[in-house]
Amino acid sequence: MKRGTRFLQALLGAVWLGSASIGASAHDLITAEAAERYLARAATDLERSRSRESPARRAEALYDLGRLVDELRELLNRDIATHGKVQGLPSNVLVKELRARSVALEPAADSGRYGSGAGYYRAAVDLDAQVAGGDGQYRLLAAEFYDGFDADPLTTRWPHARIVHQVRLADRIRSRQPPHPEAEEIQFILVVACVQAARSAPDRDRARTWRERANQEAAAFRARYPDSLRVAALDVLLSP
Repeated sequence: MKRGTRFLQALLGAVWLGSASIGASAHDLITAEAAERYLARAATDLERSRSRESPARRAEALYDLGRLVDELRELLNRDIATHGKVQGLPSNVLVKELRARSVALEPAADSGRYGSGAGYYRAAVDLDAQVAGGDGQYRLLAAEFYDGFDADPLTTRWPHARIVHQVRLADRIRSRQPPHPEAEEIQFILVVACVQAARSAPDRDRARTWRERANQEAAAFRARYPDSLRVAALDVLLSP
C-alpha cells in the first residue's frame, strides 16, 4: 500500500469516525429493554410503510427504518471490530428477530460488517423527495457513499454510472436553501465522488473532465471551510 494511501485512510478515519465512542461495544449498549424498543419501533415502521397511508407518511416510516438500521449497524460493527463477532444475548436475539421480520440488516459477505439503511432511504426518497425536510436525500447520499468502500475511499466498489448518480444527488442537496446542517460533509463527499468518477471513467476525455470538476470542488471546499480537518486530505485525494 502506498504511503499516501495509508495517510489518507488514517486521516479520513480520524475525521469521519472521531466522534464515535469506539470503546463501547454493542453488547454494552443493546440491553434487553433496548432490544424490545427497537423491535417495537421496527414493527410500527413496517406496518406504516406497507399501509394505505399517504406516500409522505409511508416515506416517513421508511426513513425511520433507515435510521434504525444505521443506529444498529454502528453498534453491531463496533462489537465486530472489538470482538470479531456480535456478542451479548440481547444483540443476537434482536438481529434474529429483525431478520424474521424481513428488516434489511445483514452483514456483507466480503467484510462481515453490517451495511447501512440505504435501501430504506432510497425507497423513502422515491415516495417523497422531501422526506424529513430533505434529510432523507442526505442520508441516502452518505449511506451509499460509505457503503462503497471499506477503508480506502479511492477504491470504490461502485461502477462509474452509480458514482455519477451520487454526484448529481449531492448537487441537488447542495443547492437547497437553507443549506443542510451537514453541508461540509456533503461538499467533501462531492470532492471524493468526483475523484472516483475520474478514476472509473470509461475514457480519457471523461476522466479529464471529472478531474477538472474534482479540482474545482476541492477549491470551493478550501475556500468555504479553510479550518476543516478535511482540507489536509485534499492534496492526497487529488494527487495523480
